[in-house]
Amino acid sequence: MRPVAAAAVATGGVAGLCLAHVGPAASWLPPVRDRLTPGLAGRGRPDHVALTFDDGPDPRSTPHLLDLLDELEVHATFFVLGSRVERHRAVAAETAARGHEVAVHGWAHRPQWVPRPQRDVRELRQARAAIEQVCGVRPVWFRPPFGVLTTGLLRAARRAELRPVLWGAWGKDWREDRSPAAVERTVVSTLHGGTTVLLHDTSPDGGSEAWRNTLGALPGIVEHCRRAGWDVGPLAEHF
Repeated sequence: MRPVAAAAVATGGVAGLCLAHVGPAASWLPPVRDRLTPGLAGRGRPDHVALTFDDGPDPRSTPHLLDLLDELEVHATFFVLGSRVERHRAVAAETAARGHEVAVHGWAHRPQWVPRPQRDVRELRQARAAIEQVCGVRPVWFRPPFGVLTTGLLRAARRAELRPVLWGAWGKDWREDRSPAAVERTVVSTLHGGTTVLLHDTSPDGGSEAWRNTLGALPGIVEHCRRAGWDVGPLAEHF
């Protein structure tokens, strides 16, 4: 084989491997995954809405969400970062102690486009172990940062004995320029029985104040669900 042809085959092989790795990330698009992979989209019981929060725990914001959830008499699933659990152990432990489900959002909040199988498995196991040690519970669920679920992360989650789940409705509440009313409208515009809702109790670096808009939107979202006859709770009650 000529050098040029060999290079082309090699390039095609690399491109094919990359495509195979990132292909499942198309599931980031809610309409795609809801139609093709309803389990991954978090579609559950038609009389139930799963409430989930990403990126914590955070000592500035998470306790406010926990207090409000107590007032609303709602439990939720918190997808936490292992590195933040290690730094904010008391907040993570309190989340579980108040009856909320704690799940894995990874070790650090970064997209993992490049396949690094050993690192991916190691970090998911490390995050799972941190939750087990601090919260006294074994997590079941995994949601990748940014919702970018690659083939590598699917395999890593399987090896870490975690079930991937994304969402069906979100509030885009990571943006500081959104009001509580805008967050609520965005969630309920695509909400139906069986949906998993994505919100955030903090930002990845903990520096944003966007969580205040989530706090303001949450009562209206819960009330909307109850008026429709849907229970609101964690993923453990959803499927």
